[in-house]
Amino acid sequence: MFSLTRADGHLICTDPARLDLDRIHHWLSTDAYWALGRDRETVVRSFAGSLPFGVYRPGDGRQVAVARAVTDGLTFAWLCDVYVDSASRGLGLGGWLAGTVRDHLAELGVRRILLATNDAHEVYARVGFTPLDAPQRWMQLDRRPPVTPITGKEQGGGSPLTVEA
Repeated sequence: MFSLTRADGHLICTDPARLDLDRIHHWLSTDAYWALGRDRETVVRSFAGSLPFGVYRPGDGRQVAVARAVTDGLTFAWLCDVYVDSASRGLGLGGWLAGTVRDHLAELGVRRILLATNDAHEVYARVGFTPLDAPQRWMQLDRRPPVTPITGKEQGGGSPLTVEA
């Protein structure tokens, strides 16, 4: 288990037992554009199969942010489900979280980390992330059902929308 405390008392910890999965499910399923409508079981299973990073506020220890890395622990990681509670935004927690994940994965030997974002490019750029050097080399197989971005509900048909996982 890894943990790190910031000067203001916020704590990042990888202990899965500390995760507030009800809170995480609420954040992702109701406010995260890439996970709108995600069911609780999917959240639970996805975090169980990942390296989780919870951020906890000083004093009461309430969880205020989360991220997870899907990784083999050595060669590759996908940073995803990065979320900071709206009441804790503006404190630099997102950048601190992304940088801490980057550093922890580097200590494990992970040399490549990918992520996808629709609106937080600047946050990730500040901790060293850049656009793909050769995006034409990358491919995907996306079997998710089409989702309406506003409601997070599955569409009745038509072309799939690309929505970040």
